[in-house]
Amino acid sequence: MHNDLFTVFGLTVHGYGLMVGLGVVAALLLSWRRARERSLSEDTVTALVLTALLSGFIGSKILYSLTHLDALLADPLSVLGSEGWVVYGGLLGGIFGVWLYCRRKKLRFLQWGDLLLPGVAAAQCLGRIGCFLAGCCYGRPTQSWLGVVFPAGSFAPAGVPLLPTQLFSAAGNLALCLILLRADKKDHPDGFILALYLLLYSVGRFAIEFLRDDYRGSVGALSTSQFIAVFTAAASLVLMALLRKKPTNGETP
Repeated sequence: MHNDLFTVFGLTVHGYGLMVGLGVVAALLLSWRRARERSLSEDTVTALVLTALLSGFIGSKILYSLTHLDALLADPLSVLGSEGWVVYGGLLGGIFGVWLYCRRKKLRFLQWGDLLLPGVAAAQCLGRIGCFLAGCCYGRPTQSWLGVVFPAGSFAPAGVPLLPTQLFSAAGNLALCLILLRADKKDHPDGFILALYLLLYSVGRFAIEFLRDDYRGSVGALSTSQFIAVFTAAASLVLMALLRKKPTNGETP
């Protein structure tokens, strides 16, 4: 609710940027620990996270641009500047970047995807708290006790009680991280955690979209994110079905 947290030597620290940065740190720390537990390279974790950040940035901007075509055509720099992101674009772009890196380095993509995704969920949790501080990704007006009034200067409408969908999403991502960590304690073929992440995230994102009230683009009766969620959920189910045919901890590409 207060995006400008404090100023040091003329530099203002913004809540959204700070929480995104903390999310990256959390993802790295958790993934490094998981790599050590598996006797895997922490340097590879660092390279994959940096790759995911770069490709995720590109994917997020591409999807944001596609959902704001009129603004892009009218003023490209306003759309391609520092503001304007789509989480789904960042997620899919990040996964593609990791897959491409693994292909080039001859690494097992499903193994590394399983290792990284609990950290991704943790980063998303902190990132959504950043959304709450900035007032973006806000919910529908409400008269319930859950309503939060954002101040002037936020991305959310000021002075109107709104559902704090950012905090709902943060709680959901935290729960997702814990579920993935618990599921990973059991024996599964490589790729199961990736598939489980995609399924649970898709279902949660589809549901939370009904409560949001910011403009996110649409495809027919669905928001852009709901439309994508249908396909990512279907892809996760297909991946789970394929993994059933593979032996536990078997080699997977």
